[in-house]
Amino acid sequence: MAAFAYRGRDANGSEVVGIIEAETAGAVAGQLVTTGVTPIEITESEAVEGDESSNFLSGLLQRGPSMDDLILFTRQMYSLTKSGVPLLRGLLSLAETTRNALFSATIRELVENLEAGRDLAGSLARYPKIFGGLYVNIVRVGENSGQLEAAFERLSQYLELEKRTRKQMTSALRYPAFVILAIGIAITIITIYVIPVFAKVYESFKAELPWPTQAIIAVSNFTVAWWPALLLLLIGAVVGWMSFVETPHGRMFWDRIKLRMPVVGNIIMRSTLARYARAFAMAQRSGVPLLETLHLVSLAVDNVFVSARISGMRAHVERGESLTRSSIRARLFTPLVLQMVAVGEETGNVDDMLDEVADYYEQEVDYDLQNLSALIEPILIIFVGVLVLILALGVFLPMWDLARVAF
Repeated sequence: MAAFAYRGRDANGSEVVGIIEAETAGAVAGQLVTTGVTPIEITESEAVEGDESSNFLSGLLQRGPSMDDLILFTRQMYSLTKSGVPLLRGLLSLAETTRNALFSATIRELVENLEAGRDLAGSLARYPKIFGGLYVNIVRVGENSGQLEAAFERLSQYLELEKRTRKQMTSALRYPAFVILAIGIAITIITIYVIPVFAKVYESFKAELPWPTQAIIAVSNFTVAWWPALLLLLIGAVVGWMSFVETPHGRMFWDRIKLRMPVVGNIIMRSTLARYARAFAMAQRSGVPLLETLHLVSLAVDNVFVSARISGMRAHVERGESLTRSSIRARLFTPLVLQMVAVGEETGNVDDMLDEVADYYEQEVDYDLQNLSALIEPILIIFVGVLVLILALGVFLPMWDLARVAF
């Protein structure tokens, strides 16, 4: 998406300027009209790129703001707006107390943008790597409706839930990852250092070796002889895979595969849908129009495959279909969730119903994450058992044959 600088008039006739990220100037005009701003001039801007690249070397050397930094900033903004502290003074105090140097510099630049006459949402939109589209648009709606305090409160709650879900997922996958890493290191050491010693012993007896032993020795000899090439091949495969995933086709492929992985795929899917429902409810409660909500939420789910399905829902809604019918067409939700969405649409409480949907999915994800280790342990045990069996047969079968010949 491109960045567009706009100039317009609000309902009171006051001039409003800012920057919005959108696909076309027409989309910018639509967003402005829905928030009560009459556009006068819309031009494509390159300010975002310039701001991000002006300090390129220092940006490389400094650590960017984390989720914790963003949550703390949002909480503090809620407290400042609730207490009636002037925005510029509050931002300057935040810039002085923020521990992350890069984020502190960004907040100071926000102050400069506000002093230059831009609105807060337009200033935040100049830093899309820190403040996503959903964040910016919630702030814009709160700013134009005079409910900036409520906007920051909802954003802080949403970000805290997002952080909790990510932390649970990371915690649940840490144990299997360490086990697989330890197995890989152990197999490498055995293949390169241990098996060659046994191979020399067996060779000195000049006895015919069983096929498991021959296979293991062949793999060991190949690894010892070609380990530099194998290492380069492994590095090349990792770099190639990362580059492939960065492409649109590769990202779509990987995001679809993640949702179909055994055990964890279903958890990732429900976690993504919980994020969708929570973001949708927050945007609707903040007053964002339905079509714009679907667009913003499709960017917030962090999964290209699910994002494409949500964009399809938006296309169906544009053609006049109900949200319920569009949700059914997306083939993402369970029948229970679809019924809740239908009830919410009939009663005009879609935001409340989608909050219930988010709670429903988050409870399921919490339960599955707590039991994830119990689900993965049998798979790891079987995997380790097969490897140990292969190594045991390869190493000890010749010893048994030699012992039988000796006695």
